[in-house]
Amino acid sequence: MILDLRRLFSHRHIFFSIIGLFAISAVYVQVSDQINTNGPIAIAATRTEQKVVALTFDHSWGNKFTPSILDTLKKNDTKVTFFIMGPWAKKFPEVAQRMVADGHEIASHGYRHENYGDRTPEWVKEDLQKAHAQIKEVTGVDATLMRPPNGHYNQKSLQATQEVGYKTIIWNVDSLDWKNPGRDVIVDRIMKRLKPGAIILMHASDTPVQTAEALPILMEKIKAEGYQIVTVGELLDKYSEKGIQRH
Repeated sequence: MILDLRRLFSHRHIFFSIIGLFAISAVYVQVSDQINTNGPIAIAATRTEQKVVALTFDHSWGNKFTPSILDTLKKNDTKVTFFIMGPWAKKFPEVAQRMVADGHEIASHGYRHENYGDRTPEWVKEDLQKAHAQIKEVTGVDATLMRPPNGHYNQKSLQATQEVGYKTIIWNVDSLDWKNPGRDVIVDRIMKRLKPGAIILMHASDTPVQTAEALPILMEKIKAEGYQIVTVGELLDKYSEKGIQRH
């Protein structure tokens, strides 16, 4: 539809009504993104003017690169959030325990690496509870944050997740490191998308072979831009003064 502006100006009440509708729509979009009226939400980031970001790692299998990642984080005195699977924690207890000893935040990545959105609420609860028991047995941590495998969820799985005491954490900056696009590509992709309150997704499993190499460069660049790296828990507790961004 093409608007004749001259005709609209001659009927000013119509013109200003249209402008008003656009303004209301913009406000609605902004508010609806922050306020949930239909149950639990999947959290993508926080809304803050402070230059902080949460760096997160999903971990489901292997231990080839994890020691190097932990060494880099310790060298830079940086704490992050590890979303670990229950069976992985049982297989590599000393690594999971080192994460805790080094001061990192432990969160759940479930028991089976399957899409929560394709499963029943009962299945989701069982999966989370199995993982929770294993993670607590190994680390002593009662995790309260989780990330569903593949970032896959629906409203029923979000509700089930909340009912067993978890918040669903997704991301708004995806490194795509699992595609192994190259060290510098991983770093550049993240830096181009960096903004206050971001949650960055990376992986510490064996599939991404360039993450450990990219990490020290990435951290240097993030800090050079004036950003502080925090855990997801810190981000939610201290740096969400303007609200939560849903996924």
